[in-house]
Amino acid sequence: MDIKNAQLNVDEWIKTHGVRYFNELTNMAQLTEEVGEVARIIARRYGEQSEKESDKDKDLGEELADVVFVVLCLANQTGIDLQEAFDKKMEKKTKRDHDRHHKNEKLK
Repeated sequence: MDIKNAQLNVDEWIKTHGVRYFNELTNMAQLTEEVGEVARIIARRYGEQSEKESDKDKDLGEELADVVFVVLCLANQTGIDLQEAFDKKMEKKTKRDHDRHHKNEKLK
């Protein structure tokens, strides 16, 4: 599924299963919460923090999907075509960073 269709899918889900979009500030807070859940898993599973027993059943993919869902909600409610914005960003990064990382001695 491309980003455009993901946005449409989320919008249809909100209309079918939700009452309405939460306001932008609530969604921003929710996004922060979801990113925190991703950070917790990564810090404990891949970082130096010990993983608690209660963290071991957490699904990183599911938590990342929660982040994507809220980002799509924010894009929908603020009128952003995220596919267009993402394509534009990739083009910009490709032009700007084409050789940048290859020339970075820290990455060799």
